[in-house]
Amino acid sequence: MPIHVTVWNENRHEQRSEKVRDTYPEGIHGCIAAALRSDSDLEIRTATQDQPEHGLSEDVLQHTDVLTWWGHLAHDEVEDRVVERVVRRVWEGMGLIVLHSAHYSKVFRQLLGTSCSLTWREAGELERVWNCAPGHPITEGIGRYFELPQSEMYGEPFRIPAPDEQIFLSWFKGGETFRSGCTFRRGNGKVFYFSPGHETYPIYHDASVKQVLRNAVHWANRPQRSSDSCPMVDPIEPLP
Repeated sequence: MPIHVTVWNENRHEQRSEKVRDTYPEGIHGCIAAALRSDSDLEIRTATQDQPEHGLSEDVLQHTDVLTWWGHLAHDEVEDRVVERVVRRVWEGMGLIVLHSAHYSKVFRQLLGTSCSLTWREAGELERVWNCAPGHPITEGIGRYFELPQSEMYGEPFRIPAPDEQIFLSWFKGGETFRSGCTFRRGNGKVFYFSPGHETYPIYHDASVKQVLRNAVHWANRPQRSSDSCPMVDPIEPLP
């Protein structure tokens, strides 16, 4: 059975900036979708924020095994009812891959229960991404590290709960370090945060980044789901 993936992007930078359009002619979501479509086990659809229900209707989410999320300019414009819908699906077992500036998305902050704030600098500096978990499914095919010649610096402190697993740690030319790849379990769902991925730097064209995304989708997929409910039940044993 294929893994059904929905690639979500707020798609605002692409509409406002020629530089972003030059870097991602098909949109950031289009670039990520193309990277995932190279894996024949994945069935891909895309969704963007300005679609009805942000492209994330109940039906779409019911038929999504793994959701990837990229947002930056318009976190506050995501409707709370859609956020609650996505969070509920994660609790039930849908995988979620949170990318770059989506650390500030309503969905991620609600799932983690913290501000998810960090330090940052946009200077186009070298990012060296260290593999902290050789042998983990997310790092399959990735060496000791890979480098991104131009990247936006994300630095500590990163206001998140202690991750279940530390997958990647980034070092930047300016001296900072950052927990750039972290996993979490929320209910029955698996969540992976992966920070590399800026709108004007061609990071999603990088072969190692594409490999990480494909690996993460397979890791986050959970074939079995359970509905999130709070039923009244009868006792198993007789009560007096």
